[in-house]
Amino acid sequence: MSRGALFALAAVLVVAGIVAMSSLFIVDQTEEALVLQFGQPRRVILIPGLQAKQPFIENVITYDKRLLDFEPPPEEVIASDQKRLVVDTYARYRITDPLMFYQTVATEAGVRARLGALVSGSLRQVIGNVTLSALLSPDRAKIMRQIRDEVAGQAKPFGIDVADVRIRRADLPPQNSEAIYARMRSERQQQAAQYRGEGAEAAQTVRANADRERTVILADAQRNGQKLRGQGDAQAIEIYAKAYDQDKSFFAFYRSLQAYRDAFGGHNTSFVLNPNSSFFRYFESPGGMPAPTAAPAAKPAP
Repeated sequence: MSRGALFALAAVLVVAGIVAMSSLFIVDQTEEALVLQFGQPRRVILIPGLQAKQPFIENVITYDKRLLDFEPPPEEVIASDQKRLVVDTYARYRITDPLMFYQTVATEAGVRARLGALVSGSLRQVIGNVTLSALLSPDRAKIMRQIRDEVAGQAKPFGIDVADVRIRRADLPPQNSEAIYARMRSERQQQAAQYRGEGAEAAQTVRANADRERTVILADAQRNGQKLRGQGDAQAIEIYAKAYDQDKSFFAFYRSLQAYRDAFGGHNTSFVLNPNSSFFRYFESPGGMPAPTAAPAAKPAP
């Protein structure tokens, strides 16, 4: 075979490859395809596998048929009780009609813009009819289902099916949160001051009762002590009186010994007494009687 024939065959093969590549395409299991001719839809391919199209004049657009996520930016809405809320939501949708999807929004970016507007409008409409307490209660699931149903109904003309719309979180705006937290702190501080005042009052009452009981107990104890001391003194006096009556001389001697012990108990005790004082009578006579003095001599008669 000549060289010219080889070049011709190679050119034919190249052209055939280009034509084959332009006329054949593969649809993945997770995709749906829309065949366009000069920008006009011709057919929808829902079955995955190898497909054919007219080369050069037809092109293919594929769409993901799986469940897709959409997270719109947080929205500030007003509840029916005039409470402002910052609501963060997300949505899940699926492309069910590629032809309608292409004719209405064309791309996923376009449907996200439309879906964001739908979610925002439904969110404002539904939450505007409920209170903040209802949104934070178990009724929140019912509110989310209502929002989902409204968004799904409005999104059907775009060829999509909205499977779910969820409220991720609903918070107060930062300025409102700070005001509420400040009021909560003030209320808690006021309540704490009230509790501290009640505690101080109760403590003062307890201390007053304890002091009163202490005074009463001490007074009773002193009264009983004085009574017992009086009874003891009376008994001691009675015993002393009986003992004195039994032996007056011994009792006098015993009392004198006690006086000596008290008087001479110190180390530097000095007395200035008359030697004939009755204090020393037991030193002069064992019986304590003063010694007899001699009678003065009789004077001679003149």
